[in-house]
Amino acid sequence: MGKKHSTLKSEVVGRLVKETYFSEKEIRQWHKGFLKDCPDGLLTEQGFLRIYKQFFPQGDPSKFASLVFRVFDENKDGTIEFEEFIRALSVTSRGNLEEKLVWAFKLYDVDNDGFITREEMYSIVDAIYQMLNNDNRLTIEEFKEGSRQDPKIVQALSLYAP
Repeated sequence: MGKKHSTLKSEVVGRLVKETYFSEKEIRQWHKGFLKDCPDGLLTEQGFLRIYKQFFPQGDPSKFASLVFRVFDENKDGTIEFEEFIRALSVTSRGNLEEKLVWAFKLYDVDNDGFITREEMYSIVDAIYQMLNNDNRLTIEEFKEGSRQDPKIVQALSLYAP
């Protein structure tokens, strides 16, 4: 079980070094951790949600995790393979402004039609509120703590600040 995913082929590592901001050593370390959490080499939406619940126990991260999962799952097959995971992680953690803006646009463009509607913006903000706190209100401390947990929250909110 999971044997075919247990090691990364050198050509895959080489390609990921070129496509991401990670070194070979970092890619191999991330892969080891990925396989520890996903022995079959696939991260499901439920597994992704479990991870988010660990970071946001005070709220309900289901909606936000689902929206982020959709962007990570590049080939739209319902799972995140390691290569999809590491590419998304590279952009969100080390990407340049342009890359992060494109990634954030994909997050907001829920229906993938190339446009962000007011409803889609509200959907993201609502998902963030649900994730951080169940009372539909954020204190400054909750906002700061949530932002420390997931910098994409501040990124997403700041894109539409006047």
